[in-house]
Amino acid sequence: MAILRSSLRATDPDFALNAAAYAALREQVSEARHTALAGGGRKACEAHLSRNKLLPRHRINALLDPGTSFLELGQLAGDGMYDGAAPSAGIITGIGMVEGRPCVVMANDATVKGGTYYPLTIKKQIRAQAAARENALPCIYLVDSGGAFLPLQEEIFPDENHFGKIFRNIAEMSSMGIKQVAAVMGACTAGGAYIPAMCDETVIVQGNGTIYLGGPQLVQAATGEVVDAQTLGGADVHTRMSGVADHFAHDDLHALTIVREIIARPGPAASAAPPLAPVAPLYDPSELYGLIPANPKQPIPAREILARLMDGSELSLYRERYGTSLICGTGAIGGYPVGVLINDGVLFSESAQKAANFIELCSQSGIPLLFLHNISGFMVGVSYEQGGIAKDGAKMVNAVSTSRVPKFSVVVGGSYGAGAYAMCGRAFGPRLMAMWPNARTSVMGGEQAATVLALVREEQLARKGQAFTAEEAEAFKQPIRDRYADMSTATHAASRLWVDAVLDPADTRAWLTLGLSLAAASPKQDTRFGVFRM
Repeated sequence: MAILRSSLRATDPDFALNAAAYAALREQVSEARHTALAGGGRKACEAHLSRNKLLPRHRINALLDPGTSFLELGQLAGDGMYDGAAPSAGIITGIGMVEGRPCVVMANDATVKGGTYYPLTIKKQIRAQAAARENALPCIYLVDSGGAFLPLQEEIFPDENHFGKIFRNIAEMSSMGIKQVAAVMGACTAGGAYIPAMCDETVIVQGNGTIYLGGPQLVQAATGEVVDAQTLGGADVHTRMSGVADHFAHDDLHALTIVREIIARPGPAASAAPPLAPVAPLYDPSELYGLIPANPKQPIPAREILARLMDGSELSLYRERYGTSLICGTGAIGGYPVGVLINDGVLFSESAQKAANFIELCSQSGIPLLFLHNISGFMVGVSYEQGGIAKDGAKMVNAVSTSRVPKFSVVVGGSYGAGAYAMCGRAFGPRLMAMWPNARTSVMGGEQAATVLALVREEQLARKGQAFTAEEAEAFKQPIRDRYADMSTATHAASRLWVDAVLDPADTRAWLTLGLSLAAASPKQDTRFGVFRM
């Protein structure tokens, strides 16, 4: 096992400059996070509290074991979208400890448009359910929702990954023995009524909780009956007459106590102690802020990052002298073994082949994989295409796709084009995926995209016998650069749930340790690779 020795220190001339630039990036993320935490705003929160209801984050705090953390998924979802009407996409999701057991918690935020479901709300809840399924974690639904946001119904209702997928997931996870528990703490309307109705057990709160397929207005319009919400579908009706709910709660805190009692019943363990003794890195992870260059065009020192992430700053390197633009090796984080792949340059055929072989070895030994993205893509050019780089890149993508060990991705720098795919981007099923505030992702860099599109435009005009001056080319390219700059940021990716979180570099070890601990207790899957083109 090699020690990763750092050659950089806080006294280096660029360290303070880099740290100051990084502080500005972290502040931008902090502003977006503040908006998400505010929910629907002061007036909406006051109206919510006036109904004798806890705010959604207070519900989660009361549910979780005291003093434990909450790994939130998709906190920045919806940032800058829907005209700012859906902070955090109107639902809070994450993983937390309940009665000593990790659980996935999904809490509707009724301060945001009455907790109605936007397209991103559905995507976020399905993402949380996927985390529960992969790690065999109980699901807790804290329901307080007006159902679908009707103006966007065609983006919500009929398709494969729309509203119905939530109910299907509940049924399938229940069939797998993954506990599904709902606490109805407010409205639960129309199709949303199937969430508590399909769960293994359901709690409903007196006076506030309601469950019905058609609300009082719809009932009056359809049948002429005039009825109030509680008579139609309140706690008394559903625990005494219909049997839709199982447990009657007097208020939110009582409901959360009942949920904790349900989760506390004996069941399979959902976390595993680390097999190795956790060891802190030799170098302070807070130094990462000063190691990321203020100029994004400068390379990020890959080994310096590893020296501040790995237990004991140790990594057993694989093929250290071959395919050197990709560093591969095995080590531990928080006492959990992990195979690490981090970019240290563009991907060549040799580095892609090396990655495929390394993934095979880790899969054979059952070692989880961590991909640290800092990649502009695969090398291009005549000699590389003739040398078969597409075939070699496909080997790496094949190995990433078919390996069944738990995979985790963190974008520490750039993540562009096919390189993002090869490094286990979102489409390739990482258990958790995050970006650092400085990170960027898009199909290619803004400058490259602007140049490519300008060349296409120049060819189009040339066929018409028209010139394309340097000034015209620059005026054409600048808006493209600006648009790519805006669309490639970490907050932009997080707002669309392309990643689960924008992660502070100093928190990366703790975040990964929790993910690895969950993966260590999850059901194991056998890997069967596809055909590797030789």
